[in-house]
Amino acid sequence: MPFKVAAEEKSELMVTLAALILNDDKVPITAENLTKLINAAGGDVESYWPKLFSQLLDGRDVNALLLNAAGTPGAGGGSSGGAAAPAAAAGDSKGKEKEKEKEKEKEEEEEVDMGFSLFD
Repeated sequence: MPFKVAAEEKSELMVTLAALILNDDKVPITAENLTKLINAAGGDVESYWPKLFSQLLDGRDVNALLLNAAGTPGAGGGSSGGAAAPAAAAGDSKGKEKEKEKEKEKEEEEEVDMGFSLFD
């Protein structure tokens, strides 16, 4: 099943992926580098997208942005036990007990055999 992207989102996605590639290769994320990479991949975007992304990411640590977004509520990621962590850090024994119970429940859920396999 192919991955479908709406036409109005395609340019933004190409620039986003190009910025991630440049960051991964430790190459400066500039409008010129974004445009070169997109053109080398056979893509074509409006000229304002690379400029917008290069200005947005100028002087920022992209890795830190990605890691912070993973723990942000509503960002698709998130951390488990977020409410119990401050209580446990304060030395609250109830917070530690709740955290242990959640971990135990999680382990029990993982052990349940549903009677089918991914490869059946």
